[in-house]
Amino acid sequence: MYAYGGRRTKAEQDAATVEIGYALVSAAFAAAVLFGAVAGPAFLFDLPGPVATVLLRLGTAVAPVVFMARVISVLVRFRQSARPGRTDP
Repeated sequence: MYAYGGRRTKAEQDAATVEIGYALVSAAFAAAVLFGAVAGPAFLFDLPGPVATVLLRLGTAVAPVVFMARVISVLVRFRQSARPGRTDP
């Protein structure tokens, strides 16, 4: 992952930047889709108050968890692929 001397090359820096951007954008999309799937019915239908509140709170609680899980999984996979020969098949 590092060039001779322990410094990253420009190509390695660019690859890391692109991968971080991909992780953030794909995580935001996944969290938004999940929030819409869970909390969407509360906005679309005339549900009883407690049901709508539960759906909104559940969507609000689960979306950040999915966001973080997606970011972490993408970046861990990138780090492993940057070291060929040390990854599992």
